[in-house]
Amino acid sequence: MRGFAICTAPRSGSNFVSQLLSSTGQLGRPLEYFNGPGRRYFDDPDYPDDRAMQVDRILTMGATPNGIYGLKIFAHQHDWIEGTIKWTSMLPSLQFVFLRRRDMLAQAISWARALQTGQYRHGQTPTGEAGFDGEAILARLRAIAAEYARWEMYFARNEISALRMVYEEVVDAPQQAIDRVAKRFDLHSAHVDMRQISVTVQRDEVTERWRKRFTEEFGDPDSVDRL
Repeated sequence: MRGFAICTAPRSGSNFVSQLLSSTGQLGRPLEYFNGPGRRYFDDPDYPDDRAMQVDRILTMGATPNGIYGLKIFAHQHDWIEGTIKWTSMLPSLQFVFLRRRDMLAQAISWARALQTGQYRHGQTPTGEAGFDGEAILARLRAIAAEYARWEMYFARNEISALRMVYEEVVDAPQQAIDRVAKRFDLHSAHVDMRQISVTVQRDEVTERWRKRFTEEFGDPDSVDRL
């Protein structure tokens, strides 16, 4: 078997990218397999918390018939796992995909709203109300920057040459992006089936209002000093 881990941060568009990969029928079925509560909520009420059993799920339900498996993982989830198992050693022929979102402010707004409402996917029933909170958005910006930096440090420390993907570029050219992953596994035809993509963009007029207000109150979010 062989496979890949999508290393990223929350609200980076990883659900969209994962569904694109899954839709090919050849590039695994990447999910947050180390997130027991999430898997029990979305997919499997009996999903285990045992880390070794979760690795087994990656190699079974996370794999396509050609033996290629996939998972996605955030840097803070890596911290949960590392003290229990060496997951990277337990997954055979593991490669890494580093996914990031160029528009980090939109990403932070999305994360802050999801935390308030409990709605992480389109169609999921909200459990709370969303309201502008500049400090919360700033905290998410810092968290996102830390997540990306942690992955960069991990790759550098372990001399890993990760395949780098930018969410906005994937949206503009989905097949081209997935072709880059397929090339890593010497696959010459891994066609995306957009009919299988169920996630939709949650960005709306609220996002734009919050972006404008945040910029007015907190300044340029791209400034290192602001983070």
